[in-house]
Amino acid sequence: MIGPNAQTMSCKKPKTNYKKKKHTTMSVKVKPAGKILIIGAVVAVGILGVRWYQARPKEVTQSVEVGKVTLPDASNASLSENAVKFPLPTNSPAVNGGLQITWERMAWNSQFSGMYANGGVRTTKGSLFDNAKLDVTYVRQDDCNKQMADLAKFASDYRNNPNATGVLITFMGDGMPAFMTSLSKELESLGPEYQPIILPVTHGKSYGEDQVMAPPLWKQDPQNAIGKCVAGVLRDGDINILLKWAGDNGIKVNPDETTYDATAINLIAANDFLDAPNKYITGYSEKRKIVVNGKTTGKDTTVGVDAVATWTPGDVNIATKKGGLITIANTRQYASQMPNQSIAIKKWAYDHRTDIENMIIALAQAGDQVRSFNEAKEFAAKVSAEVYKEQDATYWMKYYDGVQEKDIQGLKVDLGGSMVFNLADMANTYGLGNDKIDRYKAVYNTFGNLMVKMYPAMMPTFMPYEKAVDKSFLFSVISNHPELMEGKAIETKYASEITAEISSKSYSIEFETGSSTIRPSSYKLLNEIFESAVVAEGLKLGVYGHTDNKGSDAVNQPLSEQRANAVRDYLLKKGIVENRVEAKGFGSSRPIADNNTEAGKSKNRRVEIVLGE
Repeated sequence: MIGPNAQTMSCKKPKTNYKKKKHTTMSVKVKPAGKILIIGAVVAVGILGVRWYQARPKEVTQSVEVGKVTLPDASNASLSENAVKFPLPTNSPAVNGGLQITWERMAWNSQFSGMYANGGVRTTKGSLFDNAKLDVTYVRQDDCNKQMADLAKFASDYRNNPNATGVLITFMGDGMPAFMTSLSKELESLGPEYQPIILPVTHGKSYGEDQVMAPPLWKQDPQNAIGKCVAGVLRDGDINILLKWAGDNGIKVNPDETTYDATAINLIAANDFLDAPNKYITGYSEKRKIVVNGKTTGKDTTVGVDAVATWTPGDVNIATKKGGLITIANTRQYASQMPNQSIAIKKWAYDHRTDIENMIIALAQAGDQVRSFNEAKEFAAKVSAEVYKEQDATYWMKYYDGVQEKDIQGLKVDLGGSMVFNLADMANTYGLGNDKIDRYKAVYNTFGNLMVKMYPAMMPTFMPYEKAVDKSFLFSVISNHPELMEGKAIETKYASEITAEISSKSYSIEFETGSSTIRPSSYKLLNEIFESAVVAEGLKLGVYGHTDNKGSDAVNQPLSEQRANAVRDYLLKKGIVENRVEAKGFGSSRPIADNNTEAGKSKNRRVEIVLGE
């Protein structure tokens, strides 16, 4: 052997006897050229020996196809280097004999992972849904009421025929309290097994594209929205952005779309998310009865559309056809507000538990692929255009990522923006992640309570979260597939301090006299602040303490800081990340009322909660 591990070989010369002759030993000298020939021969023999050894028949480990290993090339990649890039689905129909499902959904970019997982309008060969033995047909349906009617019909059909094609419907997460309450009542006669449940087959979330667009003056001072009118689909996700923003700024909203209140924001009902911007673009107007303090005055007025709640392509239509409106609040700021949520009939879901869990696995894998590889994202955009039958892949790709452009009037506007989920994001959504914050519970309860407050006659209560959401499917997947939790979850990076306020609202939090100890009577209020902060996860949280002018600055200033820090600490214990919260004390330097009256002093003793960037 030639090489560093070659052993030195010792050769003994054989003895030779010569009779009656004198033995003469001769030394033979080998020339350099001869040495080279000998070494070459030894090397050649060694190489041939190694080749024979390597080529001999032997037992080997069977080859495994691992997929294409490559570096992620997407800017928001969730997978790390040396990730496995799956082959794209084919265009040919899948023939897997699996569970058949009709899945109704709105035109919405948060569903890119679902588009990739299915491979087409109907499941294609080689797609993740095909691998999961699912046969899914996507149907665009922007009408919420039609979706709910179709699911209710399926519940009745399934009760009579267990082989009926399954039906799933998908909505915005913040609108679910109203939808689930309505559906539950509709299906009551079929029995508890046929009640609706929210399945955690969550594709992703709106991440900017759902927004309130209004004149720039609203951004300069939210109080400029008072007395104005906003078009949107009532009791739906986009209007909820408006309601959240108004509530965060202490602005009243008139829930009656037939009257006009000059001291509140007024709502103009739209048929769907495209009708709302169209009313603004075409200059729609209507007559309203004027109300003061909740009572009609006998006078009428004509109102028009001042602002719009919508999503892509509604926001794009406003920018390109009329302009003049900018983003006031959106789902990049209220980052937990609008996850993509799907409703199923409970018995059908339980009858097909394995299929539902395989669906979650497929969507989780699809989320990592779309987030990490541009080719997968482009494929999802192509399928989106086919499903929605509108525009092309380039269009949907552009507004999935989100852009800032100038509108037709030259104003800068933010358009589009969605994000798909991997398994870690799904876990974080439902309180199964590391921080244990149930983000969706905060969203569901926040907007359920808001709907009850806005429409008590129509919706006196709403289905409890624990009854509405069934986490068992997701919990099983997380428990049995920890390898799928390796993808990086969506993270929000917060500025070191707030430089632009989105909203500001003061709270009367009670402390022990002259102390920063929070009284238990304020815990309920603090929990509401926590839930509001969870919904607005994309914004930094400012906690600012203020006092009245009683006492000296030497006492008031540190006391206001201590009280702000006490509120901050309470929120941190609930799970808010530390770098998100800034706490400051301003003493008596920023009064909002007259310190010469007891009522004024009471208003000035406050904790101000600011959401900003």
